Amino acid sequence: MQRKYILPLFLLIQILVLQIIPFFPEFVERFYSNGLYVFTSKISRQTLGKLPFSFGDIIYGIVIIYVLKSIWDSRKSWRFEKRNTALKIVGILSVIYFLFHFLWAMNYYRQPLFEKMKIERDYTDADLLTFTKKLIAKTNEIQSQIMKDDSSKVVFPYSQEQVFEMNLNGYKKLSDQYAFFEYTNPSIKKSLFSLPLTYMGFGGYLNPFTNEAQVNYLMPMYNSPTTSCHEMAHQMGFASESECNFIGFLASVKNDDLYFKYSGYSTALRYCLANWQVRDEKVFEELLKTVHPGILENYQESEDFWKQYDTFIDKGFHIFYDNFLKFNQQKDGMESYSKFVNLMVNYYKDKKL
Repeated sequence: MQRKYILPLFLLIQILVLQIIPFFPEFVERFYSNGLYVFTSKISRQTLGKLPFSFGDIIYGIVIIYVLKSIWDSRKSWRFEKRNTALKIVGILSVIYFLFHFLWAMNYYRQPLFEKMKIERDYTDADLLTFTKKLIAKTNEIQSQIMKDDSSKVVFPYSQEQVFEMNLNGYKKLSDQYAFFEYTNPSIKKSLFSLPLTYMGFGGYLNPFTNEAQVNYLMPMYNSPTTSCHEMAHQMGFASESECNFIGFLASVKNDDLYFKYSGYSTALRYCLANWQVRDEKVFEELLKTVHPGILENYQESEDFWKQYDTFIDKGFHIFYDNFLKFNQQKDGMESYSKFVNLMVNYYKDKKL
């Protein structure tokens, strides 16, 4: 076989293997998520974590420039070498696809957190209503403790770097209760692509090749703890967006700092209220009346921020990412972010907020 066909064939083999892997989540959990991945991710974070800038973003920037230059340089010759060019592109994609799964994405096929934490999957409207009311009371309480009144929005006093450092406190408390949430070797960065991320409608992302957690530093700071904790959960090998939302929420509310607790509770409440807005508009309106005006101001602050960057770009990327998630074992796509309400409602059935 000619060498130019090896990598394209390897891509086909990878795709076929990944059709079988989903049937063996226990195998992936044991040998990859709690085995190989622990080793590879530790090396990545120990190597790059101390760099004060995002190495992964720089690599992405170089790759984008290289791809654009290659397209420009081959604009005249590609018509005459269509086959070889196509094989070359597929070969490069094959290598990227392998590294993507080897370094992180096999976690998409691991055991679900529902099973790992023995949490029920389903809940009733009555369960959701009870939990939402408790969550409103708790969020109101934290907001009042911080601002000493109910009408002022919470103004976050910490820098992004301080948030990254203080997040470790929440994860330490969480890992004392659940050892599998232990977080070591921090590698959390402000994304160099924060403006493009904002236009795309994202608060952060994990670079699967460098294992750096990237956070959009332009968004309102009160969102920062839960967003960065979410990306840190991805670093620990949790691929599901709903699971990372849940883990990020737990790590935020377990934190000793009131501002971090507020970030977690207010984010969770917003998801629950959005859930009610879809389920029952009347119930939603009644619940909204019991939320402190200061909390609603924070929600408005966030909405105003994202609205000013609302273009066709974020809609296009959301469609792309929705299909990306569905392709990678998250059948609910972008809606999977809000599925962490299921985890919260059932987790707190026998626990206090």
